[in-house]
Amino acid sequence: MKVTLSALDTCESSFTPLVVLELAQDVKEETKEWLKNRIISKKEDGGAQLLFRPLLNKYEKETLENQNLYLVGASKITLLLGAEAMGLVKECNDNTMRAFTYGTRYNFKDFDDDNDDFLTMAECQFIIKHELENLRARDEKMIPGYPQAKLYPGKSLLRRLLTSGIVIQVFPLHDNEALKKLEDTWYTRFTLKYQPIDHIRGYFGETIALYFGFLEYFTVALIPMAVIGLPYYLFVWEDYDKYVIFASFNLIWSTVILEVWKRGCANMTYRWGTLVMKRQFEEPRPGFHGVLGTNPVTGRKEPLYPSYKRQLRIYLVSLPFVCLCLYFSLYVMMIYFDMEAWALSLHENSGSEWTSVLLYVPSIIYAIVIEIMNRLYRYAAEFLTSWENHRLESAYQNHLILKVLVFNFLNCFASLFYIAFVLRDMKLLRQSLATLLITSQILNQIMESLLPYWLQRKHHVQVKRKVQALKADIDATLYEQVVLEKEMGTYLGTFDDYLELFLQFGYVSLFSCVYPLAAAFAVLNNFTEVNSDALKMCRVLKRPFSEPSANIGVWQLAFETMSVISVVTNCALIGMSPQVNALFPESKLDLVLIVVAVEHALLALKFILAFAIPDKPRHIQMKLARLEFESLEALKQQTMLGGLHSDSRLQQSVSRKTDSYVPEPVLSSDT
Repeated sequence: MKVTLSALDTCESSFTPLVVLELAQDVKEETKEWLKNRIISKKEDGGAQLLFRPLLNKYEKETLENQNLYLVGASKITLLLGAEAMGLVKECNDNTMRAFTYGTRYNFKDFDDDNDDFLTMAECQFIIKHELENLRARDEKMIPGYPQAKLYPGKSLLRRLLTSGIVIQVFPLHDNEALKKLEDTWYTRFTLKYQPIDHIRGYFGETIALYFGFLEYFTVALIPMAVIGLPYYLFVWEDYDKYVIFASFNLIWSTVILEVWKRGCANMTYRWGTLVMKRQFEEPRPGFHGVLGTNPVTGRKEPLYPSYKRQLRIYLVSLPFVCLCLYFSLYVMMIYFDMEAWALSLHENSGSEWTSVLLYVPSIIYAIVIEIMNRLYRYAAEFLTSWENHRLESAYQNHLILKVLVFNFLNCFASLFYIAFVLRDMKLLRQSLATLLITSQILNQIMESLLPYWLQRKHHVQVKRKVQALKADIDATLYEQVVLEKEMGTYLGTFDDYLELFLQFGYVSLFSCVYPLAAAFAVLNNFTEVNSDALKMCRVLKRPFSEPSANIGVWQLAFETMSVISVVTNCALIGMSPQVNALFPESKLDLVLIVVAVEHALLALKFILAFAIPDKPRHIQMKLARLEFESLEALKQQTMLGGLHSDSRLQQSVSRKTDSYVPEPVLSSDT
């Protein structure tokens, strides 16, 4: 028997607030009342059956600002049934991972009617977000009080309220006690230790935990490169032929660490349950628009937009714009080389100490310009990708990542390729690589964490003064927390964090045979990056909703592509070195053929290693196969039971017909 929410749930007048919903200041009362009723109504009446109350009561509203802040929570039964509806996977008492069901809840490890920690807080907030997003229009034609905000059956109410400006934002609240415990084990004490990845996952969710797990893994994996690269830098700087060993190690290293990461990632996500979690049907993204029609898959009413129009926008507008930006990036690069030539000629003419320092100024200026261009282009790429009107969030993210990666790769590395293969100036290449790497790391630390933290601290002081000046009898702690968090910046996802690691991986791997010290600088930066990113997540930005993830997604492919490109660049650089060229004084064709052969051999070795190292450990493969077998068996049993019921009904029907059959009398010839 399927358990329904209405049969179990009870109304709670007071509850633990998990999510904050902020409305615009001028929202009409009838709209507020309608939204409240839809949130607290029962499921069969089209509601979310959540708990809902304003932050301030009527008396407090007359005294304080921020009148349109509302707290959302849920009863324990609501959360458990929501976990079942979403297919959250939990560990059973027999140590297997299975999709949670309310009817079999006692079969799951650590479940108890008195245990409120069975679902993590991140999971509870994710369930509430899912319930709010699944509030759909029924017979309403518009949002009450806003006739211009049209509705149609099946439309997500929350998304329509957000796009109409009626709802300003929805965000999960921090749990100050749990956050303090997490901070104490994470970043407040500057000691060399592993991060509490499982605790990060419990508080922020799998997507953010995977990022910090990858950052930690990548930093540890860089240490051998840094240790080996240091003596090369100190003792054999100009002997390029001796860098063959270092470059070869680098190429094998880049392949092995990415393959081993996939195994470690599979271990983590299986333990968390996301590796075996079934994908939810993806809804249209909030910004998607078009002519109202019927989705042939779901049968729901939703906007429809012809794909050919989207393709025209991509190829006739977005692609030319990206090409224009790439051209502008190359133009700025040539200006940088003019500045380098000017600084070099000035130094050669004067030879003073200050002109030797001046040699680094063009690279520093260029590194700053690169960061500015990357950020400006990011805004343009987001606008263009949104304008292309992709239906699904995954398609939107893929197109955005492609645009940003192409531009960032060219913008950051074009000058290094030009120096290496056109100017062939290894000294300038080392200088430019070091300057770009170090300057970009310093700028990222300042812009991502230090500056936002300083601004947040100033705002925090202002809020505390306002709260201390209040005479009203209110829950000042909760009020202060909500008001402070609603003004915090919004975390926009792990995109920028992975992009920073991707570019760092490029600096380390693409030109490793020229500047072996790059790995050491990357390690030093990442040790501080872990703490600054942790500070950013805990104290600078709003708490993000958790998102289940089974891996790092398209970034795995991006890192693997970079490692393939690094094979080509390192082989070409070694082939261009004077020592290698001296071995082939007569025929350069032989040199080219040998370099190409070595490059192909290394690529073949990379692909052999990638094939030889399984993406998932053996025990994980066995557990996944077992789960698949059991699900197939259950489906077979269900099909057989359905067939038996069908046969039974058929036999009953035949029996009824037989019982009602009266044979006609047989007439003989004598009658």
